[in-house]
Amino acid sequence: MDGVTLTQRPVGELLRQWREQRRLSQLDLSIQADISTRHLSFVETGRSAPSRDMVLHLAEELDVPLRDRNRLLLAAGYAPVYGETPLDAPEMAPVKSAVRRILAGHNPYPAVVVDRRWNLVDSNAATSLFIADVAPELMKPPVNVLRLSLHPKGMAPRIRNLGEWRAHLLGRLRREIAVTADAGLQELYKELVAYPCDDPEPHLDNDVVVSLRMTHKGKELAFLSVIATFGTPADITVAELAIESFFPADDATAEFLRGIL
Repeated sequence: MDGVTLTQRPVGELLRQWREQRRLSQLDLSIQADISTRHLSFVETGRSAPSRDMVLHLAEELDVPLRDRNRLLLAAGYAPVYGETPLDAPEMAPVKSAVRRILAGHNPYPAVVVDRRWNLVDSNAATSLFIADVAPELMKPPVNVLRLSLHPKGMAPRIRNLGEWRAHLLGRLRREIAVTADAGLQELYKELVAYPCDDPEPHLDNDVVVSLRMTHKGKELAFLSVIATFGTPADITVAELAIESFFPADDATAEFLRGIL
């Protein structure tokens, strides 16, 4: 959703849009939020002006991202309640320290920190094996890790199961777009899906999860990834950070990584 457009539309219309995006009927949401269907209908049609607490309550029940909760409040005539603190601000020192400890502790396995649009925020030393042979222009800030993965001048030529990994990343991105309605992610998706791929069909096998299989210095490595977020964020910047950690998917990869770092 475009931020400018959101603030120009009535809060009831925006709430209805979020409800429909979550595939909930008015009855479903009214039961979930413990309010009457009549009151919810009045709010959505503009016949009733919701209180600040009601806006926040409905946003919580609809799992609206913090950034968009502020936009809902503005549309309803209230001041935003969630801050967006730059990562280099002094008050963010505990967050940065925690992230650095996680990254350092994950060596010799790769780990990256990304923002809401998958731009690289931080990484550990082990990620150097991912960016080997990547075109220099792809490393100019902001570095987008999805672009880095699928671009023909990025990691793509070294990914052995490119069709499968590409389908996994694009599917993940589609789900995030469905949740956030972020226009920037929509543009990124259009860019990524247009990249050439000689292996367009996923390789279906008996894996429990999709692994990343790639070559590095003549070795084939296999990784499983885990994504972690902060559990109780009250700041937009913190809420939009994600840490993706890569673990060896086999003993050979684990042994190789222990030997290079």
